Amino acid sequence: MQKPVVNVMVKAARAAGGVLLRNMNRLDAINVIEKDRLDYASEVDEQAEQAVVKELRRAFPDAGFLGEEGGAQGRKGGTLFVIDPLDGTSNYLHGFPHWCVSIAMVEQGEVQHGVIFDPLRNELFTASRGSGAVLNDRRIRVSERKDLNGAMLGTGFAPRERASAPAQLECVRELLRSAEDIRRTGSAALDLAYVACGRSDGYFEAGVKPWDIAAGVLLVREAGGRVSDFKGAATGPMDARGIHSRQLLAGNQKLSIELQKVIVQSGYAAAFG
Repeated sequence: MQKPVVNVMVKAARAAGGVLLRNMNRLDAINVIEKDRLDYASEVDEQAEQAVVKELRRAFPDAGFLGEEGGAQGRKGGTLFVIDPLDGTSNYLHGFPHWCVSIAMVEQGEVQHGVIFDPLRNELFTASRGSGAVLNDRRIRVSERKDLNGAMLGTGFAPRERASAPAQLECVRELLRSAEDIRRTGSAALDLAYVACGRSDGYFEAGVKPWDIAAGVLLVREAGGRVSDFKGAATGPMDARGIHSRQLLAGNQKLSIELQKVIVQSGYAAAFG
């Protein structure tokens, strides 16, 4: 049985999804801003975030919000909703059909509930701490692959981390000695959701922020997986205290350790101090 708070989060995610779907056919007319070098946002991101906050505030008027577009809003302390109203903005703006809505409920830096909604495929990933992870009412688990041989991996090339690209490419070269392939899909939230349901064996990326990963981290953990930074440390608080960019890797318990070893041995982890 899905928890009441998750039902509200799902309603909010679907509301945002409706905004995104309605605007798909007017991409040429959407106002786009460059937040940072090669890092874009649009008026649709903002409208989708407003739709999420509106739904959540109806049920949780005293909650705080941390969104990619709106920043920190509402009360500090207590219940916090961490929101990425459009994870995969670049994909969306190019008409590339791979993006989603991500919402996490966080208490004292720990994710308690997570929702990732892919409106194009009508796929709804949900998780509650200690209750497992679900895709469209079906329990999901991470893959059982024991090592990197034949693995399908996901990664990202974050605009804010381009200085470390040479080290990342060396890491990719080393991984491809064993892995079947490496995908770069453009949505960290969906990358984590795909690890959680076994479509991908592992994922690693630098330059991610709480709204990119909060819901997905919980999904992976509740699906039996392991999540850490590139050196094996905990991911840090998923609230305003952890607003800085970070590194993340995810996979099942065995493969994630093997992935971490290659990231360290290739020199990629050292690129971040």
